[in-house]
Amino acid sequence: MKNSKEINVSGINKNVINLRTKTLDLNNPLVMGILNLTPDSFYDGGKYNSEKDILHQTEKMINEGAAIIDIGAISTRPGSENISEKEEINKLSPVIKSLKRHFPTIPISIDTYHSNIAEIMINSGADIINDISGGSFDEKMFNVIAKNNATYILMHIKGTPKNMQKDPVYYDIVGEIKDFFFTQLSRIKKIKGNTNNIILDPGFGFGKTLEHNYQLLNNLKEFKTFGLPILVGVSRKSMINKLLNTTPTEALNGTTVLHTISLLNGANILRVHDVKEAVEAVKIVGMTKMT
Repeated sequence: MKNSKEINVSGINKNVINLRTKTLDLNNPLVMGILNLTPDSFYDGGKYNSEKDILHQTEKMINEGAAIIDIGAISTRPGSENISEKEEINKLSPVIKSLKRHFPTIPISIDTYHSNIAEIMINSGADIINDISGGSFDEKMFNVIAKNNATYILMHIKGTPKNMQKDPVYYDIVGEIKDFFFTQLSRIKKIKGNTNNIILDPGFGFGKTLEHNYQLLNNLKEFKTFGLPILVGVSRKSMINKLLNTTPTEALNGTTVLHTISLLNGANILRVHDVKEAVEAVKIVGMTKMT
């Protein structure tokens, strides 16, 4: 395994993310609310397909304490099919324009792995690009991030959404993901000169078995060696449902348990469907650390 400490993060304040319009303080963990525009997402697909529904859900998440809204137009559930870039743009463009008009101060994250779409959305007002492939699906992604000085979520995935859950194998899952982060961060640093405003996501459920996911959760602090914020996305995922023999609609309690463990293990951002409950977990864990 490569030595992750070779990535020079000197001069980086890992507790602050400087967006174009505001600064995010990560001294206390933040909650990112999920806004799915897809008809086939594993939990809330098809629920937000009108501007009225989208605005209502966004307002609800902001009022409950979401610090970031993450918008996705492609389902990345296991076995999902890709859609054309044109269709992705047509779904995203009117939504980001509407949200920027109605909620101008809330940071917007765009869930895409296409560099062309990332650049269009940044120019439309997006603050963050959330790339499930960590730059491995589109070699131009890092150039777009560097050119626009955008905040970037670098996630690990093994395979593609269509095949990622077909018997994923690791010899050392934590070490292999750290190697991936090291390689991609080195590429980013070579292009933009630094790794400022990069957020790491180990990719729970993306090419991982049930056991892999819990190994990652137990070893989340290992990724702190990079000196960068850690995002955790476990909301209502199969690592809950398979273990408890339940469904995504019944997985809120399990999600809150995982959020609590993630926070205790150093998570800086929780990407969630249920903002209110996640904010409560942040407050309770924060209080336990103060006493």
